[in-house]
Amino acid sequence: MRTDTGQLFRLEDYRPTDYLIPQTSLAFDLHPEKTIVRAVLSIERREGTDASQPLVLDGDDLKLVALSVNGVALGDNGYQATPERLEITQLPEEKRFTVEIVTEINPMTNRQLMGLYRSSGVYCTQCEAEGFRRITYFLDRPDVLSVYTVRIEASKAEAPVLLSNGNPVETGDLPGGRHFAVWDDPHPKPSYLFALVAGSLGHIADSFTTRSGRKVDLAIYVEHGKEPRALYAMDALKRSMKWDEDVFGREYDLDVFNVVAVSDFNMGAMENKGLNVFNDKYVLADAETATDADYAGIEAVIAHEYFHNWTGNRITCRDWFQLCLKEGLTVFRDHEFSADQRSRAVKRIAEVKTLKAHQFPEDAGPLAHPVRPRQYREINNFYTATVYEKGSEVVRMIRTILGPDLFRKGMDLYFERHDGDAATIEDFVRVFEEASGRDLSQFALWYEQAGTPNLSVSYDYDAAEKTFTIELEQSMKATPGQSRKKPMHIPVKFGLIGSDGKEIAPETTAGAEVIADVIHLRQRKETVRFTGITERPVPSLLRGFSAPVTLASELPRDDLMFLALNDSDPVGRWQALTKLLTGTLIAGVKRVRGGKMPVIDSDIVDLVGRITADETLDAAFRALCLTLPGESDIAREIGNNIDPDAVLASRDALIKAIAETHAGLFAALYDTLVNTGEFSPDAASAGRRALRNSLLDYLSVAEASPSRAAAQYRAADNMTDRAAALGVLVHRFGDSESAAEALAAFEKRFGGDPLVMDKWFIVQATRPGPKSLDTVQALMQHRLFSLDNPNRARALIGAFATANQTGFNRADGAAYRFFADAILKIDGENPQLAARLLTALRSWRSLEAGRREHARAALAQIAATEKLSTDVKDIVERTLG
Repeated sequence: MRTDTGQLFRLEDYRPTDYLIPQTSLAFDLHPEKTIVRAVLSIERREGTDASQPLVLDGDDLKLVALSVNGVALGDNGYQATPERLEITQLPEEKRFTVEIVTEINPMTNRQLMGLYRSSGVYCTQCEAEGFRRITYFLDRPDVLSVYTVRIEASKAEAPVLLSNGNPVETGDLPGGRHFAVWDDPHPKPSYLFALVAGSLGHIADSFTTRSGRKVDLAIYVEHGKEPRALYAMDALKRSMKWDEDVFGREYDLDVFNVVAVSDFNMGAMENKGLNVFNDKYVLADAETATDADYAGIEAVIAHEYFHNWTGNRITCRDWFQLCLKEGLTVFRDHEFSADQRSRAVKRIAEVKTLKAHQFPEDAGPLAHPVRPRQYREINNFYTATVYEKGSEVVRMIRTILGPDLFRKGMDLYFERHDGDAATIEDFVRVFEEASGRDLSQFALWYEQAGTPNLSVSYDYDAAEKTFTIELEQSMKATPGQSRKKPMHIPVKFGLIGSDGKEIAPETTAGAEVIADVIHLRQRKETVRFTGITERPVPSLLRGFSAPVTLASELPRDDLMFLALNDSDPVGRWQALTKLLTGTLIAGVKRVRGGKMPVIDSDIVDLVGRITADETLDAAFRALCLTLPGESDIAREIGNNIDPDAVLASRDALIKAIAETHAGLFAALYDTLVNTGEFSPDAASAGRRALRNSLLDYLSVAEASPSRAAAQYRAADNMTDRAAALGVLVHRFGDSESAAEALAAFEKRFGGDPLVMDKWFIVQATRPGPKSLDTVQALMQHRLFSLDNPNRARALIGAFATANQTGFNRADGAAYRFFADAILKIDGENPQLAARLLTALRSWRSLEAGRREHARAALAQIAATEKLSTDVKDIVERTLG
């Protein structure tokens, strides 16, 4: 089945295939413009399927060279072939038979970067979601599992490295300067997990001994000369393997594990069995070229793809509607890994910030969909924050509801029962019900209902009765295709804090179900009454962000101030501070739009200083507290009629007030945090750099001078400090000589390194204000810019559209028109990239009237274009509504 024809696919229409393919043998004769693929498919007719039922295989832009069944070539009357479909009608009577298909493909011209393509002299594949059909005709869907044997032939000079899934079997030389390699993967897998890489690559090697004593050979392949920059990724891989054994009991199951880093890749990485293919930004790092954020990203993505070996590969999804079963679950696993490697509190806050910045707007706009969508036109458009990030939150809630022991018991049952299966969400939920004896049918609505629940909370303290009452009410707005919502099961972690800052333990509770420190809200409205409360407590709700909801609380300002200083839950402290800051910023926006200057709350300014000065707190946590809600965060909280210029003005006013009030404190602290030793990417060192660089921005504002940032740029011995200084110079003093000098020095030093130059493009694309459009348009003509490279397109156009609220949302609409033209150019070559960039306009209806009309016109321009890809057409039609 093709999904790029505009056909609507529905979950309820799912049915198994008439045929299975238990074994697949592939032979590749690699040539840049004419690669021959010979596929020998062992076909098995499913019980109940009549022999007259044709075998229909998926294709995409394929050229059929030869076709035979059981070794006999078929005549034209035995089949029908198009580039998109192969229907074989002349089939044998027996249940099992063999089909041999020879296809011809052109890797050089494959700019979609799906299927087999050639980039920078390296052959590479990307088959998720439906790229395998661009290699050969196949039942290209997740529930068709096959054991693969792969033979690769290529020029030895051009491609000395020949890799595929599984274990190496045989290698040898061939006439004409060619050679071959054979790979065998003993584990049945769907076609989307197939991988092949061939080229001239350097590598680093290591090994890992599993808990049962098996030695696994590890290798990471990169461009020649970049091998030392893969060492951190290798270390992260070994830590991931050990962690998965310790925490989930999962042991690796092949003799080798290979990772390949490529520069042209639509995704972050791909979990192909035994041969993970990565965008090189998630592999390459050293102090000279990578920031602390890059190191953390490499650690997380390496772990994510490795963890897929069990949650995605050994157990895959039955159909693409179950995508969150592998992605959401594996995101949860990589989040837990990173939390154990670094500061758990800081990692959790980072997750919440990401969820609110990307998934909450998705839930609130025209692209809203459930964690498990029930229909789609183009599956590539559902690799979304909802499936990944909210999907992870749903798994986290299961653990919160059941507790860690029962959660682990359920996971063990899942691995035992469904190893080798193509499973469903129902399978996943059922194992936890059986392991715990709990009914999770209501909870399963998290997979089915789109939208972000809103939790309204009120409180009452009765001193005479020594009771404290919390009243909770849940609601959820209508989303596309779902006008009415059922009540959800929402786990609300809580604490009650006394005036001394210590936790108050109630004697008894009544009303809604409370287990330990979790209120289980199941009805639309429920009340919890705590007894034995001898003083009015300050409630801390949604600790650890225990559910992906918005919280509307009646807590007064003084209680929020108290929580920001005293809550034992760091996430709770951060949430209280963020709520105070957001309220101040929104009030400032209203004043700016009314022609007045923002009024700054001096108590909140003082609070920020107190938290910054508290050396008992983790430096990374203090850096997070110093980082005000972003412009898009403020816009999200306002909700509609957004004026980005007013938002920026309010934010700048608060930054200036904090900076000027605490300039002495910040300067002294900045000096104590100077790096005096060798660079290390560990969490503590990264936290100190994060705090120092947050202070740099404030100090530059307080001093109204680029001098400090310019000095840091010149003195920096690592990319984290250098990039931070460059950001301050460009964003705060963009027209200064210091900014121009730093940009020129950066380009001169790193112009030959594409990954590092992406940072150079991003920092200019995200400079606030209307001038940035001219900069972006000029950079489109830069010698190092190319729309063919997804990383570069994302660095310039993507960063401009998603992270530059004032530049992109110019009042005259010029940036929208530029963006529409860019999307149409990209769509002609790489529809998947174009569609993902286009989601930057998902919240266009929330803008004020003038900008809203300009955005609508840009979307209409795209929609009216002939020959749009289904990827872009799907997004633009849903966005316009």
